[in-house]
Amino acid sequence: MTGKLNLDPAVVAQARELARRAGQPVVELARTHTTVSVERAVLRLAGLEGADEDGMPWVNRLTDAVRESVGLEHGTALPVWDAMLAGGYPDLRTLAVDAGAGLVKFRLPAGDDADAARESADRSVKKGISRIDAQRAERHRMVAATSDPPMPWIYLIVATGDIYEDIPQAQAAAREGADVIAVIRSTGQSLLDYVPEGATREGYAGTYATQENFRLMRAALDDVSRELGRYVRLTNYASGLCMPEIASLAGLERLDMMLNDCMYGIIFRDINPVRTFIDQRFSRQVHARAGIVINTGEDNYLTTADAVDAAHTVVVSQLLNEFFGREAGLADGQLGLGHAFEINPELPDSFLLELAHAQLIRELFPDAPLKYMPPTKHMTGNVFAGYLLDAFFNLCGVMTDQSILLIGMMTEGIHTPFLSDRDLALENVRYVRRAAGRLGASFRPEPDGLVAQRARQVLGEAVDLLRTIGSQGLLNAIAEGTFGVTKRPPGGGRGLDGVVERAEGYYNPAAELLEAGRESARPVEVTR
Repeated sequence: MTGKLNLDPAVVAQARELARRAGQPVVELARTHTTVSVERAVLRLAGLEGADEDGMPWVNRLTDAVRESVGLEHGTALPVWDAMLAGGYPDLRTLAVDAGAGLVKFRLPAGDDADAARESADRSVKKGISRIDAQRAERHRMVAATSDPPMPWIYLIVATGDIYEDIPQAQAAAREGADVIAVIRSTGQSLLDYVPEGATREGYAGTYATQENFRLMRAALDDVSRELGRYVRLTNYASGLCMPEIASLAGLERLDMMLNDCMYGIIFRDINPVRTFIDQRFSRQVHARAGIVINTGEDNYLTTADAVDAAHTVVVSQLLNEFFGREAGLADGQLGLGHAFEINPELPDSFLLELAHAQLIRELFPDAPLKYMPPTKHMTGNVFAGYLLDAFFNLCGVMTDQSILLIGMMTEGIHTPFLSDRDLALENVRYVRRAAGRLGASFRPEPDGLVAQRARQVLGEAVDLLRTIGSQGLLNAIAEGTFGVTKRPPGGGRGLDGVVERAEGYYNPAAELLEAGRESARPVEVTR
């Protein structure tokens, strides 16, 4: 499904090179800094779980104690495992309890003591990485024992706030044809600088992302996968102030996809840009190791900006996400780049423009499992018009060989969709896929027709914007509202106080293991 738009290969190559130039300074920033969440993720990978009586996780208590004592410029690993060895602590949990009570004196060890701390930390974190490797292998076994559904995968959202209500809804959705179940996080969780502990039964407009909730839903979807004879994937959100930790928990509990965009949290949650780029690099290294497909959030730009005028900003963001993802070790088969069907339906030729945008993205990223989002901005209380608009979205998705279709709901402009609404939405996409699934093979836009010309125009505008970003700097471009209209300066937003510049001798065993494992990592194969 490539070559229909007559794109100039030289222009495509130029776009990627410009994205690399724009992104490289941000990568260097991430390589020379750490954050409190990266350091907490190291402790989680080493097996530290649980929370105190106030619900604050022990990883937070221990990291805060280290920071107050010796700072985080050298990482948590050296002072934590040195204290473990010096104090004769049997495990991290016991150390964290004493540290939280102010009973531990941390130091930066040197010489043989530093070597011993490194060796002990390395052994502990390796156990977590080995568990992620085992979960990746288990995914392969599950797919082999059931089957891998053909694309496009049907992606459906379930989130009541109560994980024990989410489970039967997710299983029912899978039985009706959903291939991917997304559990939306409770509103505002991305702004929490800790990950709640345990199974949760209360959440507003979503369910909390916790390790136990991940485990419960994964087990439930494994049950229904065996029942149906096809593997049902699970996704959640690795974004916000705890992005690295949630990515680590996802790898440990075998989630299959994670929403993980380089700029979503900056623009739509006002999280500090520097904090976000540092956190996202580590989180993507974990996702690469775990074989998790990331979903990026370019669709959100079109909810705040005009979908025609801002089409090129989507392409620019996708190219940046591709660069950042590949640099962190993600294979093309893990780059679930996002976009959306958001052009005003009242606009003449709106469907042709949607085809142009969708086909352009398919041809720019031929090996990526693209995630296509349904109309939302122009959904109204007219459920009949909404159902028709969703059908056009489904048609565009199958015609342009999209990989993951997040199905639309005709009532989402009125209320949180009921189970019956989800059932109708699944019926809609099943019909379109059955009736027009092979239409794309016969879809050949005129070489100089509206579709092809529009696609080439958007690509040209993307190149121009990338050139501008390269000269002014990506952080400055974000500050000027280039993406999604909203302006976010580098020194603003939440979480900047959690950013720390690395000192000479900084040690992060998880980052070292993930970097070392990139060359031997298995490629991710996605059935197309």
